[in-house]
Amino acid sequence: MNVEQYFVEKELSWLSFNERVLQEAGDRSVPIVERIRFLGIYSNNMDEFFRVRVADVKRRVVYNKKNTNTDDNPEKLLTDIQSKVMRLQRRFHSIYREILVGLRKKHIYLVSEQQLEPEGSAFVESYFRSTVLPILAPVLLHENKSLPLLKDHAIYLAVKLTKQRKDRVNSHFALIEVPCEELPRFVLIPSADTKRKTLIILDNVIRHCLSDVFKGIISHDTVEAYTVKLTRDAELELGDGISQSYLDQMSAGLRNRHFGKPVRFVYDQEMPDDMLDFFMRKLELSNYDSLIPGERYHNFKDFIGFPNLGRATLENKPLPPMRSNQFDNYPSIFKAIRHNDILLHYPYHRFDYMTDFLWQAAIDPKVTSIMLSIYRVASNSKIVHSLVNAARNHKKVTVVVELQARFDEKANIKWARKLTDEGVKVEFGVPGLKVHSKLCLVKCIENNQEVSYAHIGTGNFHEKTAKIYTDFSLFTYNQAITQEVEKVFDFIHASYQRYEFRHLVVSPLDCRERINAMLIREIENAKAGKDAWCIFKVNNLVDKALAALIYRASQAGVKVNLIVRGMCCIQPGIKGLSDNIRAISIVDRFLEHPRIMAFCNDGDEEVYISSADLMTRNIEHRVEVGVPIYDETLKKRVLDILHLQLADNTKARIIDPEQKNDYVKKGRRRKIRSQFAIYDYVRNWEEEIKLTPSPAAELSDN
Repeated sequence: MNVEQYFVEKELSWLSFNERVLQEAGDRSVPIVERIRFLGIYSNNMDEFFRVRVADVKRRVVYNKKNTNTDDNPEKLLTDIQSKVMRLQRRFHSIYREILVGLRKKHIYLVSEQQLEPEGSAFVESYFRSTVLPILAPVLLHENKSLPLLKDHAIYLAVKLTKQRKDRVNSHFALIEVPCEELPRFVLIPSADTKRKTLIILDNVIRHCLSDVFKGIISHDTVEAYTVKLTRDAELELGDGISQSYLDQMSAGLRNRHFGKPVRFVYDQEMPDDMLDFFMRKLELSNYDSLIPGERYHNFKDFIGFPNLGRATLENKPLPPMRSNQFDNYPSIFKAIRHNDILLHYPYHRFDYMTDFLWQAAIDPKVTSIMLSIYRVASNSKIVHSLVNAARNHKKVTVVVELQARFDEKANIKWARKLTDEGVKVEFGVPGLKVHSKLCLVKCIENNQEVSYAHIGTGNFHEKTAKIYTDFSLFTYNQAITQEVEKVFDFIHASYQRYEFRHLVVSPLDCRERINAMLIREIENAKAGKDAWCIFKVNNLVDKALAALIYRASQAGVKVNLIVRGMCCIQPGIKGLSDNIRAISIVDRFLEHPRIMAFCNDGDEEVYISSADLMTRNIEHRVEVGVPIYDETLKKRVLDILHLQLADNTKARIIDPEQKNDYVKKGRRRKIRSQFAIYDYVRNWEEEIKLTPSPAAELSDN
């Protein structure tokens, strides 16, 4: 059977994922303020989709025009993308209008400039004159002059001014960037009614006072404003000059990103034809660029930070992260890890243990060196501060900084320079490979011997995202594992040498071969009549060779369960091909982020946590690390968590060939919302550990 026809285009699958985000905004059981924030998440996701994935499809269109001997049909894919985006756009605005009604019922009013009461109008005019007008930078547009550079992240008001003459109408166009970076997007209007909370968007503050901007400069009878937004190709082109440092190349590439080719132009559907024609000519938009007629507002990503001005019930009830009793039962982080492997599950657990691990390592006289890989870190990172402190305490500190972490390049350049200035040895990874692994290795001298402690995780060393992304962190003293973690750092430093791993699964060295071998083992066991199953939990599953092997496993009778948050190229439930595959996607208050693989192995289950998604880029073009969970108690916990997610009948959607995004039906079963069930599960396991006394010998200072 030719399975190629049964793969879903990854771009269309991604749009199905973002539709699931939109479903959360439309779900009336979600608190109203969280619903409008989901609209912001959806919008932010869509921005990145066009900047990265649609831009890539456009490049394929150009390539195909030069190389006709290919079966790829990116032009049809662009048409399909445009169709689906427009359908989602209509649904988006329908949900937005519904949410505005819901907010009003809670006494929160988001008003336009036409809806201002006299008192509110006076406040807005005063706020505009004192705060907004001084930082506005209107640009007059001319037919015979080029447009100013439209920034990718910015939102603009395209302004049309008209003046009636005796025999004709004179028109002028202008452009105003809405100063969202300098001022809050939402402005609270004071009111004598303490129960009513009224907000106006910054765009509408400018609209309300638009005539004042051009007063005395351009004579006009009428002035109108229409929101426009441009999305550019985010691909970085790096120079190849030998004398140019990698850091300088990245800095230059980031500057050039501002001039990336347009891939999407979103405009107010009420914009007059002459103005739209003007922008299309000036931007040199082609038939392959996405022209998206929208409603009055764009850049909804700012709605991620929509304020809650009402009761606490209008947003999610807090789920405070828990302490780890495996750590707390011991006087130091290192003693706890030495006693047993420790697995933390964020955001259910506190991230502080990771920062404490490095804080203690930075000052402990027994510690000799620290190695860590950085992909994304927080803007005021405690991780980085501890690494700097370790260097000041004369530890040997080596940090691998990935400069090509998309959209975090600028921050990582800053951190690389700061670390270097503080005496930290900074490396930039392997040429041609992104370092995406989440590794930390601490070496110590204990009892006159060198030993190591390691962290291997599924998520970044990032205090902020650890509160909203679900991820696993494994802390281990297992010297067989820690030695292999050191070999990964050696590979990053000297990739030309040969490296073999018995425990870790490492991309690009052996990841594909190891996963293939474990799947083939399940296939052989199924054919022999033995129990055979596997579970993959990932963000994305789009590697076609691996997907084909999963189809083959299904045909052999292996029970395959997939938990895929984002893109999935597999179509479950096709007779004779994928009957034994079940796939779900969970979108809820936390972003599902761990990558987990579990295999039956004839009853001797194997479980791995990993930094790698099942994408060709992660398997072949990145440095990724998966680690086996050897501790039987920890292994059971991971499997229990996987089964809680597979039982979700509240926030789980079915991934099917039609990509309908139907919710898993509850039927007569009790309601299971897996993220809440996992929170309770983690709390119960911590209670069990709390009641288990620590060995007295481990509490000594030796």
